[in-house]
This record gives sequence, structure tokens and C-alpha cells, in this order.
Amino acid sequence: MKPAIIAALVLLGAFVATAPSVATVHSVPAATPIPLPSPELLLYKIRRQFRSHRPPPAYVTYTLIRKQTLDDGYPDLLNSYTYHIWCRTYDRAALGRRVYRGSSRGTLEFLRPSFNEPWDPGPPTADLFEPAPAHPHENPREFVPTPEPTGTLPPVIATVTVMGEFDYRVTRVADEGDLIHVSIMPRRDPDRNRLRELYVDRTTLELKEVVATDKLYEDDGSRHVYAMLFTVTLGWLDNMPIVTHIHGTPTYQADAEYLGRDATVDYDFNDIQFPQALPEWYFDPRTYAEHTDDAPS
Repeated sequence: MKPAIIAALVLLGAFVATAPSVATVHSVPAATPIPLPSPELLLYKIRRQFRSHRPPPAYVTYTLIRKQTLDDGYPDLLNSYTYHIWCRTYDRAALGRRVYRGSSRGTLEFLRPSFNEPWDPGPPTADLFEPAPAHPHENPREFVPTPEPTGTLPPVIATVTVMGEFDYRVTRVADEGDLIHVSIMPRRDPDRNRLRELYVDRTTLELKEVVATDKLYEDDGSRHVYAMLFTVTLGWLDNMPIVTHIHGTPTYQADAEYLGRDATVDYDFNDIQFPQALPEWYFDPRTYAEHTDDAPS
């Protein structure tokens, strides 16, 4: 072989030896989406997560602001008002005082804040999965709801998941960014099982918003009961979910008596606190007359 050809081959071999190697391209596998549990299991987990924070603190105080509109959109001044409320949560017995013009306080009133009753809903620590009463009560003094279990939990020996039979069936589950939207329908007793839509945090399954059926009661000499949809917004205080706002709109049922298609009602729960103790007389209306001088404001 000629010297020139040998020299060329040597240079070519040196170039190949020193040239950077071409990186091997590996295909990146597509991210596998994490599937949601079955609709029934998802609903079970949402309810379990909400009730994991219960029972609520023994006492809750708050300011309830109710604003109602007429069918023409103007404020309904008669049914719009503000109350300061001191509530014992295990039986929802409460002392209320109406606030006038921002400073004046009304007489002492015994209240029993409850959903689907002929008085204002609440308290902000209410169990939203609790069924409505079979029959609305006429007087908040005449009944006492069944208290929630209290005390320390027994030691865990084993863990078994049992869903049991639900009062609801899931009709739709939708992924809406940071939220999961769960549509549900009652299997029985639609007047008692009032939840219809749940919006929960995708990561924690904490409730953020609830749409539920309810009733608006008005007494202007003759009792009127209007079917409503309540959109309940929840916040967070002392590591537990609390109701902060309720917006009520008519259901527009063809057979429902209603004062007007555009009338609405809003409830705001402000200044929420969990005091360690409250005087026992707050929850005994028979003693209110004795405490006019030391009544809270």
C-alpha cells in the first residue's frame, strides 16, 4: 500500500477514535394517570374525611348576617338582619341577640340553628351529611337533636374498610383542576337526604362547596315554605372545615309556591370563634330574665 494511503487511513482512524459518541436516545414513558377510586368508594372517603374532624369544639360563637332580596331584586328589609350567636354544639342550643344599626342589641332569644328547619341554618360547624329531620319542628325549645359521639377513640386493633349502604348514589364524577366535582342523588327520602353536588379538594378530599336542597320559611301571618337550593361554601378554622357562606336560590319547581323567580337569600357566618367555655345559663331560656344586666353583647 502506498505511504500516502496509509497516512490517510491513520488520520481517519484517529478522527473516529476522538470524535464524540452520539448519545443513545431513550423514549420517556408516558405518565400513567392515577385513577380515582370507584364512585361509591370516593363518596365514602369524602364523607369519612369530613367526619374525621368531628365532633366539633364544645362551643362556637359567630355573627350571622342574613340578606334577602325580593322578586324584583331589591333588598327585603323585613327578612334581612344580623344576629350574634353563642352556640353549644352537641345539642345546638344557642343564645342569640339581634344587632340593630351595628351597635344596639336586641332581647335574649333561645335559638336552635339547624338546616331544613323553620328558622335560620347553622351553626358553622354543622354536619352537612346529617339527614334533614323527618318532620320540621315548630319550636326550637321542644326538641333536642341526638348528640354526636364524644370522648377518646378506642385503640386501633385492626383496620377494616366497610362502606355499608349509602343513602346516595353517584351519578357523575368530573375532574375540575384542583377540585373533584361529584354529583349525587338520594336513593330514598329526597326531602331528608338533601345533598346534590360535592366539590372537594383533589389531594385531601376536604369539602370545599356543597349544593343541597333546603327550605325557606317565611311567616307573615300565614306560613309559607319555599323549596330552595343552597350553595354552601366552606372555609377552614382550627384544623376543621366550617361553613362560611350560604347562597339560596329557588328551585323553580313547577308546582312550588314561591314569592318570585329572582328572590334569593344569603347567609354569612363571620367572627367565628371556639371559646373554651360559656355560662350554662346561655342555654336555659327560663333564666334569661335574670341575666339582662350581664347578657353578652
